[in-house]
Amino acid sequence: MTPRQVVVPAGQEQTYAAWHLAPAVRVGDLVWCSGVLGTRADGSVPDDLAEEVDLALRNLAHVLAAAGGGLEHVVELVTFHLDLAGQVPTFARVRDRRLAEPWPAWTAVGAAQLGGGLHGVRLEVKATAHL
Repeated sequence: MTPRQVVVPAGQEQTYAAWHLAPAVRVGDLVWCSGVLGTRADGSVPDDLAEEVDLALRNLAHVLAAAGGGLEHVVELVTFHLDLAGQVPTFARVRDRRLAEPWPAWTAVGAAQLGGGLHGVRLEVKATAHL
């Protein structure tokens, strides 16, 4: 049996300890990432949606790097949006700057609340990667 490896990037140890969730779990060459937010290092959320999307993808890249990969390894994205129709075009535009072909599978879901209730969060991104 392939062992399961919990992935906790530097700086996220407190989240792992307090919330009892792994930012990612690696089993062999597959990595499942928990939902990431488009927050700054201080936990604030930008007013600009494109900046929030970019931060979410950068934060995802940080988690993937701790697992030994990068955004180029993403095979599936699941995104959650407070305003699905209003946010998907911006998300897609920013995603296309951060990711490249071959494009991952993508499911976008409308949601009522995100980010554990953190004020101002409009989207959350989770991913599966193949390293």
